[in-house]
Amino acid sequence: MFAEPSLTHRREDGHEVPLLLWRFPEPVLAASSAVLGGGAGPREWLINASVPMSYARPDPEAHLAELAAQLSLTGPGVGLLTGVDVHDVVAAGEDGVQVYATVGLGAPIRAAEPGVTGFAHRPGTINIVVWIPQRLGDGALINAVATATEAKTQALYALGLDATGTATDAVCVLCPLDGPPAAYGGPRSHWGTPMARAVYTAVHDGGRTNLATGRSWSDRAGR
Repeated sequence: MFAEPSLTHRREDGHEVPLLLWRFPEPVLAASSAVLGGGAGPREWLINASVPMSYARPDPEAHLAELAAQLSLTGPGVGLLTGVDVHDVVAAGEDGVQVYATVGLGAPIRAAEPGVTGFAHRPGTINIVVWIPQRLGDGALINAVATATEAKTQALYALGLDATGTATDAVCVLCPLDGPPAAYGGPRSHWGTPMARAVYTAVHDGGRTNLATGRSWSDRAGR
């Protein structure tokens, strides 16, 4: 069973700012689009940190590395940032797959929007962390990232949004480092099917709350 994240805080700019922390009892294999620890390979920890909606640091990777050092995290890990208050994380699971999502929908976009250039969107991020209890083969691991993204988009359409995500979404798929590898990670594969349903549930439930409340960490902190 994949460990639940712990909720902790760091002191920053005079505020107690929340973050979610996973310390893995042993290294896991990850495929991630995260700004810190992106790519594929062994990872020993993961953080998902709230930031203010005014966040404008030009070095988010260095910022996340600072947060990891403050938490005495060593070795390779994954770092995610979000404008959402991570207290609002939504968990879902099916057949041993575990999914955790923080869902901010203040700035939904369509990936192939015509005529759009540059990066002019305010923070509004969907971060998805997935645990699959069997080692995935290299191709299956990448396919699982695509499947999670498809399920996310399906959830947004079910919420009534003509959107594929936000401009700053991230996904991280984790699995054991060892053992016989599963060959497939698509939406009708052994692990892809329950993963897609769990991602859909987590994003849909988190998105419904975010759309109803517009809640961000900045709102709660008065920033």
